[in-house]
Amino acid sequence: MGRGPRDDEVRVDAAGEVDIRTGDEGAIHRMSVFVFEWPIRLWHWLMVLILTVLGVTGWLIFDPLPSTSGEASDNYLMGYIRFIHFGAGYLLAIAFLFRVYWAFVGNHHAREAFLPPVHKAWWWKGMANMAGWYFFATKEPCKWVGHNPLAQISMFIFLLFMVFMIVTGFALYSEGAGAGSWQSTLFGWVIPLFGQSQDVRVWHHLGLWGLIIFATLHVYTAVREDIMSRQSMISTMISGERMFKDDRAA
Repeated sequence: MGRGPRDDEVRVDAAGEVDIRTGDEGAIHRMSVFVFEWPIRLWHWLMVLILTVLGVTGWLIFDPLPSTSGEASDNYLMGYIRFIHFGAGYLLAIAFLFRVYWAFVGNHHAREAFLPPVHKAWWWKGMANMAGWYFFATKEPCKWVGHNPLAQISMFIFLLFMVFMIVTGFALYSEGAGAGSWQSTLFGWVIPLFGQSQDVRVWHHLGLWGLIIFATLHVYTAVREDIMSRQSMISTMISGERMFKDDRAA
């Protein structure tokens, strides 16, 4: 598969660039660099679906629907909602393990969220530039082939958040699975660590609000970058190609 240049390279004229010159004098050279492989793009959109299902069903579990009339045996709505939530939780864990695997076998962009280069001076310079850009204090952002430094840190925190939600979720599930189950063996220690199961439920629910805040900011910044920045954003997570809107270097 294709591979784009490192983000610390100022110019974007590395191998893999495609010049779409219009032929008009003074026309902008729009350049495309392959960034995200198809497994990363598939993982991204699956996460959108899985987290949406988990968010909706999780909220309904926390704040159940009003009781329906008739015998309880005739109504199993909350049971189905819990079943969907549990199933989506398993898919989330599997998807996370796959994402970790692809960080090892994919291109270097697949590892950006796991290994932010915080020891590099250029990374902190880019962080300051992007922070100023998002807070409307910088007139123009730098170009970034993969994730910009602020996005890298955000994704790193998001992955830690996923670990927290998976661990606490399976800990709560282990209560129903019972002692001796693999869920109890692997995650049963979480409940006494927090104090009691109700404490874990509260923290797990607070994680839902963390997800809502992250998703809101993520969608806002993605749309804003697609419109106002110097490179494509949303279409890149569909095609894998990063399109630059001007031919200036950094």
